[in-house]
Amino acid sequence: MAETSTSGWGTDAMATFGGRSPKSRISVLVVADRPVPRQSVCDALWHEGVEVATTVAGEDAASRVGVVGPDVVVVDLTGHPSAMLEVCRRIRRVSRVPIIVTSTVSETRAVVDTLDAGADDYLVKPVSVVELTARIRAVLRRAGAGRAPAVLRVGGLEIRMDEGVVVLEGRPVALTRTELRLLGELGANAGRVLSRQQLLERVWGHAYLGESRLIDTQVRRLRAKIEADPSQPRRIVTVRGLGYKLVAENPG
Repeated sequence: MAETSTSGWGTDAMATFGGRSPKSRISVLVVADRPVPRQSVCDALWHEGVEVATTVAGEDAASRVGVVGPDVVVVDLTGHPSAMLEVCRRIRRVSRVPIIVTSTVSETRAVVDTLDAGADDYLVKPVSVVELTARIRAVLRRAGAGRAPAVLRVGGLEIRMDEGVVVLEGRPVALTRTELRLLGELGANAGRVLSRQQLLERVWGHAYLGESRLIDTQVRRLRAKIEADPSQPRRIVTVRGLGYKLVAENPG
């Protein structure tokens, strides 16, 4: 088993990697507040074909995104969880670059809040750099994946994924980034039941083991925004034992 350092990163990561041509390197901005783990992660990523630019302070992250123009941002801060949320919000104000957060906090509330703040993925440490590299590629695939059609219509609900806009019966609905992605996945499969496992994999790129509550929390939030009576949902319908589906509003 790989040895894990106190920083939460596998210390044998360097030995597992093969070199890659600089021409195919992915550009990643690592936002971390500790020099030693920051350097070890950067070295390991570089050997896996990832070109890394670092910044020490979280408050500098948004400005560095504009300067560096990375493909992905990895946020690894040891302070209060609110610091990670603020970094994600600042980056999201200026860029749609994919954000991956790594943290020792595993509570569902922290995961949901971080994703709502703009993060695209959340990894609970300890985590190997091999897995981090795979997640980097996964968020890039999702970011570059074409979705057709760009405008999804289900009953009186209109979802414009490219614009990040949702309109319900002619009025705009304010959704978080995560809520939009979840609704878009349900909309792209309107009328079909999607299991919690499928939604975890399609919206977040992988399954958070034992965290089906994450989906339930997001569905509850969505219902509060698009259902006339969230306690009696007619758009996002629960299919007991199977999952959820989005339908044109049921008459009840």
